[in-house]
Formats: sequence, structure tokens, C-alpha cells
Amino acid sequence: MALQITDATIEDVLKSDKPIVIDFWAEWCGPCRMVGPIIDELADEYDDKVVIGKVDVDNNDDITSKYGIRNIPTVLFIKNGEIVDKQVGAAQKSVFVDKINKLL
Repeated sequence: MALQITDATIEDVLKSDKPIVIDFWAEWCGPCRMVGPIIDELADEYDDKVVIGKVDVDNNDDITSKYGIRNIPTVLFIKNGEIVDKQVGAAQKSVFVDKINKLL
């Protein structure tokens, strides 16, 4: 299961020495509901290698603004504190796997 990331916890998450994947989503977003289960599966599969979490954009304005999220779902791939890749819109699991493997 993916980590629930909030405005209050984002700084602790960013301190991780592992690569980080953050899914920006909302309850009302249809494509987000397609991506959500994939993100949860990946969180289990990469549990010891990558921090994978979700941000509910409706409840976390600070993080959403900080990263300039305008469309959801948006998934950011972060390594050493820098955004190295992103996926905007729904995609198949294989797309996310490829992007995560490039982080490792």
C-alpha cells in the first residue's frame, strides 16, 4: 500500500535516501482511480527500494503548489531531491515500472 503523503509529512519523505515516487490524485478523478491500484501494487513490489506515496490534491495545497501540479493524475519520480521524470495522465503499469527501474 502506498504511503499517504500530506503537507505535514512531505519534508520527512523527501529526506529518504531512496528514490521517491509521488502520485498526485483526487477522489473525483476517473483516471486517478485507474492509476491508484497500480501505484499500490508498485509500493508493495518496490517496498525495500523506493518510497512510493500518494498526495490527495484536494487536501494538500502546499505540496500541490510546490510542484506545480495542474493536471491529475501526475506521478513524479524524484532522485536525490530532484524531479527526474514524471507521468501525466493514466498509463499502464509497464510505463511506471520502466520509470522506476531507471531511478534504481
